[in-house]
Amino acid sequence: MTTVLAIDAGTSGVRTRAVFADGRPSISSYREFPQYFPQPGWVEHDAQEIWSAVLDTLRDVIARVDDIAAIGITNQRETIVAWNKSTGVPYAKAIVWQDRRTANVCESLASSLPLVRQTTGLVLDPYFSGTKAAWLLAHGVPDNADLAIGTIDSWLIWKLTGGTSFVTDMTNASRTMLFDINALTWSAPMCDLLGVPMRALAHVLPSSGHFGTTSIDGLPTGLAITGVAGDQQAALFGQACFDIGMAKNTYGTGSFVLLNVGSTCPQPTDGMLTTVAWDLGDGSVTYALEGSIFVTGAAVQWLRDGLGIIETSAEIGPLAQSVSDTGGVYVVPAFTGLGSPWWDPHARGTIVGITRGTTRAHIARAVVESMVFQTRDAINAMTKASGVPLAELRVDGGACVMDFMLQHQANELSVPVLRPVDSESTALGAAFLAGLAVGVWPSLDVIRQTWKLDKRFEPQPESGNYAQWTRAVQRSLGWSTT
Repeated sequence: MTTVLAIDAGTSGVRTRAVFADGRPSISSYREFPQYFPQPGWVEHDAQEIWSAVLDTLRDVIARVDDIAAIGITNQRETIVAWNKSTGVPYAKAIVWQDRRTANVCESLASSLPLVRQTTGLVLDPYFSGTKAAWLLAHGVPDNADLAIGTIDSWLIWKLTGGTSFVTDMTNASRTMLFDINALTWSAPMCDLLGVPMRALAHVLPSSGHFGTTSIDGLPTGLAITGVAGDQQAALFGQACFDIGMAKNTYGTGSFVLLNVGSTCPQPTDGMLTTVAWDLGDGSVTYALEGSIFVTGAAVQWLRDGLGIIETSAEIGPLAQSVSDTGGVYVVPAFTGLGSPWWDPHARGTIVGITRGTTRAHIARAVVESMVFQTRDAINAMTKASGVPLAELRVDGGACVMDFMLQHQANELSVPVLRPVDSESTALGAAFLAGLAVGVWPSLDVIRQTWKLDKRFEPQPESGNYAQWTRAVQRSLGWSTT
């Protein structure tokens, strides 16, 4: 069997993709699901709506393929959902990784930052799942024997297997602020600190291996789920960044830069996150340094849905290129605070440099350039912290179709930027992890050979004004007082 299905449960929609080992073009199906913003700084999803999107896309793709070897799952990572294992019903809406409602909780735990950094590799920020889980428990979710608290991957596996598998993988676990990335197990001190019962958490497994089999009406029974990874780790794997020092950036709803640092867990470094990149079940875990940028593609959605500057996301590139520069305008899209390297949950979105001559094209270009500048912020901190110079950057995600943006990125970083032929690296990584477990791809070397270059962007003299960008960022920091 040579077909692997990859479920990519993202922040704004679900894509199921059939990946063929013989190189045939993929078949895919996509469904968006609603976003909920009940209060400023709050972002929620309905886990049942995510599940419905998964079912719809899976059925669509399965109807068009045969010879299915396995299923892989990749997902938005830090989003948390709590449900009743007896009824299968969520207790509340899922709290999304972008949600900032626990900022004050994180500040109240400041004295525990050394424990958090050393144990989890993370920082105290509402981005991560642990304080979200604690918030749910403090606001009506009952702490009883039926309680399941999990990331989206564990919710989907539980649903796909008819409630027989309550599991997650190490990459997702490492983003919860509840997992010890050195001992590779749930951390009792962190669970105690946040008041999250360990018995309510999923069993942690390697990223490539057996997670369960499908057992749900409307789907073929007995399909094995054999690969799971959080979206950014899956993209690193899909980009074949298997060697120390290789890095990728995914331009999605947010942007996430990951650098492979090998099998030794590094000490915490300022401004950066340490995370599990993958565990292939061979006794060796690969770690990564990560720079997390909360809003990039989401700013394009804001131009479309919030301001009405564009009607479709595809318009952003041509509109931005219709002007030669931003006219001195800078957009800092800190809609949900700022991540790496600032880690300021109180930062808020800022537009500076507006004049009477400012047009919607200038604002559109400033949004595109904010993706580039935020990536430079993260990579500058990453290379300084790791001491590993960046030789090249492999890129993927929806925004990487914009050649002028990638050229600008190469200019700002002074290194080549490489776009692969297959830029849907997140789903591809999930497929590779699943296929590796069942022999569809027999080795990392075979997977490495599947990576094909579409276009290489060589750096040219710097085209932006990074100093002005940093001034704009300073004006966004600490804006919110709640």
